Amino acid sequence: MLITLVASTVILFTSTGMAFDEVNTNFFGVAIKGYDTVAYHSEGRAVKGKSEFSHKWNDAKWYFATPENKDLFAADPERYAPQYGGY
Repeated sequence: MLITLVASTVILFTSTGMAFDEVNTNFFGVAIKGYDTVAYHSEGRAVKGKSEFSHKWNDAKWYFATPENKDLFAADPERYAPQYGGY
């Protein structure tokens, strides 16, 4: 019985259906604590985003420091989003 339970758990968490589509968010649904994920790539540093430059993607709100960064993210979120949902 225990072996069956362990095997089922391993299969569940290693199946291809268990992709990390979920994004790590704060209580308010904001991804990566409100930092601009595009700035990590373009400036190489953490830059706090602003709520007026927000974009909703993958059930999370993403904040950006500039409208240009918001547009870059909206055009290709997979390129800028952190791996594994930011966990």
